[in-house]
Amino acid sequence: MKRLRLPFLVQEAEMGRKISLVLSCQLFGCGSVAQVTTSQNTKGEYLSINLGFALGTTFGIYVAKGVSGAHLNPAVSLTLCVLGRFSWTRLPFYVCSQIFGAFMAAATVALQYYDAIMVFTGGNLTVSGATGTAGIFSTYPADYLSLWGGVVDQIIGTAALLVCVLALGDPHNTPAPPGLEPVLVGAAVLLIGISMGSNSGYAINPARDFGPRLFSYIAGWGDEVFRAGHGWWWVPVGVTCVGAVLGSVLYELLIGVHHPDSEPEDAEGMKAELQQTVELDGIQSKSDNIKENGMDEIFSTTSTDTS
Repeated sequence: MKRLRLPFLVQEAEMGRKISLVLSCQLFGCGSVAQVTTSQNTKGEYLSINLGFALGTTFGIYVAKGVSGAHLNPAVSLTLCVLGRFSWTRLPFYVCSQIFGAFMAAATVALQYYDAIMVFTGGNLTVSGATGTAGIFSTYPADYLSLWGGVVDQIIGTAALLVCVLALGDPHNTPAPPGLEPVLVGAAVLLIGISMGSNSGYAINPARDFGPRLFSYIAGWGDEVFRAGHGWWWVPVGVTCVGAVLGSVLYELLIGVHHPDSEPEDAEGMKAELQQTVELDGIQSKSDNIKENGMDEIFSTTSTDTS
């Protein structure tokens, strides 16, 4: 079957993997919100939403970690570029794939829960109020939260995510055991959700918010999805990127620069094994694919990678 991999389809296939990866991740998260909302908390509560996004992240990474860099989050991809671990020229294509994957996840959830949403809302699709359902797809601030309070909230939440991810892959620290990185990244998402979610829903991912928001705009919720919360939409899109870069800088300043210059004893051997390539019809295998995606720089002591 591997002979069917045509050289000119490699990049298209990689884009498809990014789309399917984000779709599988956000499908469970948005689906859990839809179930809780339309059942009026009789079939789930806030914790089940957190579990939906956390486990969705975990299994989304497991689905594609062997064939791609498992990039779920544009803020993480941007941070890798800033750190010099990922190509700036590839970033726009990754971001577009991530947003489109999240868009398709929202469309899938809307299709699956169409009847439930119509009954719950009486056919009147609104952003807020007793029957507001736009929150199934994207995040919105709590009534008490100011715009700048939301900016601070998103910076802290996304910075916390990056600190956790970098710590899990730091060979000089306590790196995650091989194969368990997705579980622990999902646990980090769960931890952020149960401790930092009440203000605005902890987007911590521009694609997770913007793709579904764009879908809800097209699907009938209208331009209120962009006007609600004093024009909230740009905060989970732009500020999360600031938080991600800040989190990586903090980790490097407080932890990374204090590591010894020498590599851990087993790091060189594992890295050499990771970077080996196998030629098949002129196409490099997944080990090179992982390296190009920049994620070997994060999980440098394992043969797998996550984001």
